[in-house]
Amino acid sequence: MKKEKQTLHEAMSCLAESIARFTEDGELRPSKIQDLWLFRKPDLSEPLTGAYEPSICLIAQGAKRVMLGEDSYRYDASHYLFSGLHLPVVAQIIEASPDKPYLGLKLTFDYRDISQLMADSQLPPPRSQKTDRGMSTGKMTVPLANAFQRLVDLLDEEQDIPILAPVIQREIWYRLLVGDEGARLRQLAATGTQSQQVARAITWLKENFSEPLRVENLAEMASMGTSTFHHHFRNMTALSPLQYQKQLRLQEARRLMLADHLDAANAAFQVGYESPSQFSREYSRQFGAPPVRDISNLREAAIGAG
Repeated sequence: MKKEKQTLHEAMSCLAESIARFTEDGELRPSKIQDLWLFRKPDLSEPLTGAYEPSICLIAQGAKRVMLGEDSYRYDASHYLFSGLHLPVVAQIIEASPDKPYLGLKLTFDYRDISQLMADSQLPPPRSQKTDRGMSTGKMTVPLANAFQRLVDLLDEEQDIPILAPVIQREIWYRLLVGDEGARLRQLAATGTQSQQVARAITWLKENFSEPLRVENLAEMASMGTSTFHHHFRNMTALSPLQYQKQLRLQEARRLMLADHLDAANAAFQVGYESPSQFSREYSRQFGAPPVRDISNLREAAIGAG
């Protein structure tokens, strides 16, 4: 008797059950598998600024909205989110409840692993590519969901993780390379492409955002003319280089004030601002309140949640 094929709904329901077993309410928990994170949130969230690193993000239950510049991405149990670069975003959980919490995962990746798989394999052509953005959504499939299921299930068999986790991750990269985001992923992983050259400059900017910005230097790093580089940078990130740097600076300043208890002037100086008044104006536009009031609100919210 032929076995009935598993539906996507069934596959994602099983994945949700597995994620729920390894998480607790309100907790973002790194797993024992390198680069795998599990999430469980019982409530809707306010829009929160943050950054997505090169990763694939799945939601087994619930939904989330991510804003990159003016672009909006919604993903849920039917769609995954692909982030091919380090990108500053505003994210919000838009479907969650105590009875049906938001359950998701994130698997980060190193382009060296993707490039090695491309070099080792005769890959079939990817599906059509519709965007130049470094972030996009793709349709979930049963084989991709099952691969993630096997990866999460390894948390019950820790002795098998060193051997089997890399094998399963390689399958996941393969399914991405031949799926909706395959062309974009190949462009970012392949040495010498314009996407890879811009990605290299973005990595430098991420690691040196407190330094004065000269777009000409970034363009030279990417082996492009300034106008060409600016065009490709905006196409990939939905931001200009200056906007990208500004968001990284403001996010880091917020973290320094909240976690390290720096005052606004010192935080501004550490992330590269020379004018405290300019910092305060841009901070207020980004986060909706001046630095002191914003940090006070965040601390009060944390105390209330506890």
